[in-house]
Amino acid sequence: MPLLFDMPFEKLTSYQGTNPKPENFEGFWDEALAEMHAIAPDVELVPAEFQTSFAECFDMFFTGVGGARVHAKLIKPRAVATPHPAVLMFHGYSGSCGDWTDKLGYAANGFTVAALDCRGQGGLSEDSGAVRGWTLRGHIIRGLDDAPEKLLYRQIFLDTAQLAGIVMDMPDVDENRVGATGGSQGGGLTLACASLEPRIHKAAPVFPFLSDYRRVWDLDLDKDAYAELRDYFRRFDPTHEHEDDVFLKLGYVDVQHLCPRIRGDIYMAVGLMDTVCPPSTQFAAYNKIQTSKSLELYPDFGHEGLPGHPDRIFQFLSDL
Repeated sequence: MPLLFDMPFEKLTSYQGTNPKPENFEGFWDEALAEMHAIAPDVELVPAEFQTSFAECFDMFFTGVGGARVHAKLIKPRAVATPHPAVLMFHGYSGSCGDWTDKLGYAANGFTVAALDCRGQGGLSEDSGAVRGWTLRGHIIRGLDDAPEKLLYRQIFLDTAQLAGIVMDMPDVDENRVGATGGSQGGGLTLACASLEPRIHKAAPVFPFLSDYRRVWDLDLDKDAYAELRDYFRRFDPTHEHEDDVFLKLGYVDVQHLCPRIRGDIYMAVGLMDTVCPPSTQFAAYNKIQTSKSLELYPDFGHEGLPGHPDRIFQFLSDL
């Protein structure tokens, strides 16, 4: 099916993105990781009411950057050989880590499963960041009027890497057999996690959000999940005097710029009719991945369930 709103497929495969990358990008993230590693996570496991015969279920809390207590659901398989593999799960924008039952397939297959609640969204994680400027609507722009270190997605990206490290340090988990997956925001966080924790062995992002913000703007698709970009300009920069500065600062939390750090295998899915996270923004990230990678295309699908793909992800990660 032709891409009526984006660009021809042959251009997608070589597209390198539009949003600028700050000159000190690598140093910015090296310093962020150093801050994260200096934190004592103070991990707490609380047995959940929900339990199964083949897996133990816990609410896990840990201290992240800025002192926030971050929550994840943790499922540990019973009576399996150790060390065993693990999978990390990341949810869509504004949601939560969800119910226990959609994670049990991995636990039944002998995996530890950890599903993160993003700060300030629909789950139990704290949003402890005090920032200057607007906090009414949207996490992309939260902290945009403050120093780059105050961008909320900096903290959330670091939470994904910290969660990975906590799971990898568990005595019954093989740190070399840890994977990650998620869709939309969860897809962007999967890429961020695999970038900031290079021991992630396999990652399966689905139509990743949080990539190539300027391209979204240029396509006039700053709506739905990206609507806060338009809202921000209308309220705080109506003549776009500071447009270049805004997109440059957003470059610090643009996953396409993190992707060259990835060392694990990547299996990604793109719906070519996706008007929420346009295909070009996803290819901007995919094309920067320098390790082993493969792509599943859904020509007639947008930002929606992709038939058969959860099963393919399960098979991909089952080989950890």
